[in-house]
Amino acid sequence: MTEPRSKQPHLKHLPATDDAVVQQDRRFFGHPLPLSQLFGLELWERFSYYGMTGVLAIYLYSSIADGGLAMDRPVALAIVGAYGGAVFLATILGSWIADRVLGSERVLLYSAFIIMFGHIALALLTGFGGVAVGLVLIALGSGGLKATASAIVGSLYTDNDPRRDAGFSIFYMGVNVGALLGPFVTGLLQDTIGFHIAFGAAAVGMALGLGIYLTGRKRLPESAQLVPDPIALNRVWLVVLAVLAGVCAIALLWLTGAMNPDNLAWWTAGVSALAAVVYFTVILSNRRVSADEKSRTRSFIAFFLASVVFWALYQQVFSVLTAYSDTRMNRTILGWQAPVAWIALIPAAWVIVLAPFASLLWVKLGERQPSTPVKFGLALLSIGGAYLLFLPFSGAGPNATPVLYVSFVLMLFVVGELMLSPVGLSLATKLSPKVFKAQMIALFYLASAVGTALSGVFAEYYDEANQVPYWTTLGLASIAVGVVILLIAKPLLAMMRGIR
Repeated sequence: MTEPRSKQPHLKHLPATDDAVVQQDRRFFGHPLPLSQLFGLELWERFSYYGMTGVLAIYLYSSIADGGLAMDRPVALAIVGAYGGAVFLATILGSWIADRVLGSERVLLYSAFIIMFGHIALALLTGFGGVAVGLVLIALGSGGLKATASAIVGSLYTDNDPRRDAGFSIFYMGVNVGALLGPFVTGLLQDTIGFHIAFGAAAVGMALGLGIYLTGRKRLPESAQLVPDPIALNRVWLVVLAVLAGVCAIALLWLTGAMNPDNLAWWTAGVSALAAVVYFTVILSNRRVSADEKSRTRSFIAFFLASVVFWALYQQVFSVLTAYSDTRMNRTILGWQAPVAWIALIPAAWVIVLAPFASLLWVKLGERQPSTPVKFGLALLSIGGAYLLFLPFSGAGPNATPVLYVSFVLMLFVVGELMLSPVGLSLATKLSPKVFKAQMIALFYLASAVGTALSGVFAEYYDEANQVPYWTTLGLASIAVGVVILLIAKPLLAMMRGIR
């Protein structure tokens, strides 16, 4: 039941629709009509995000004559990783503001505007200043949107609505369609016209998504505007003070040189890891958490670490593998050379192809399907093996690796993703203590933050002239962690206390 608005007198609410009315709606292919607006927003937001990220590394390290910023390639690749980690780290801030201050709907709306302004900054502002302003805005906005969009989709259904899983499937299809179209369009524009036109296309995409969302905003359920745990007005100044202190600390670190482009990925990974340690400590030390819940939380530590390893390898699609596409992959298709950034759309295409089969497989197997620890272990084996498959072409000449071969390798990336990403998000909700539902989901995103930032850290060690150590070390490390997870699968299941 929606909390009476009288308990939130400091907020002016948008006219909305009663939850029961929305949840009974079947106007969008049997689903509530607002799902169509949320689908459109997510599609175009992912279009803008992956479209911009697909060309970001190239923009940073390309020569000034080619329209880039001529950064050292290792530093450029590390910045891409740090930025990706910052997006996931920002979900913590976004979810807190949604739960304590504004509610999910407002955070979603404001985040969409912030993202659009970030892409506009990249399109219009030149030099490092434009990159800094644009990436900070996009990271903050993407974190806020990521933290709230799924919650609003969930508010369209009752907990027991049989349409609920199908609704989320439709919503997440928007993610993958956007991830496919974004690099396709921006990569083509960057290759034929220039970087800033590509960034401008990302801004236009975000504007389209925002426009679609605004057409149905008033039809969202009242609960989407609910502030679950509103902060007292007399404590708001403490929040403002904390934010200002954080900004000042970052500014001081930057001005003194303690934080700089060379170590930005390390800082992002460290802060994300520290936040995760704090979260685990708070949950495990809370008296309201039962013994069974603490055992389940301790088991989640293994899944957290496995996720960090997986995303540290997977997210290099936007850093090392983008550079690999530029200089090592043969992008010629029927006599025409595809844009460098198109490597980023290959995983999205595989997700669209393979996700329905994965879903059908789990349904078909039912209780006979592998347990969650086994799925995580297999995911690490899959992506670790994929890294080793780069070895046969490690000594080949420039642009010698066939695009079809790289596509096959990236298929193994996606096979691992389908065994870890949706499974992990579901697991976080199952293992979470009753009083820490949101925090466990935040922990899952923090694993992505640490892993994505580490992908930037590792990227600095990529040596195009001597690739064997890079692919071998990361591939074998992932396989080793995967084997450990498989070996401790039974003890983990015991710690999960009935959760499989």
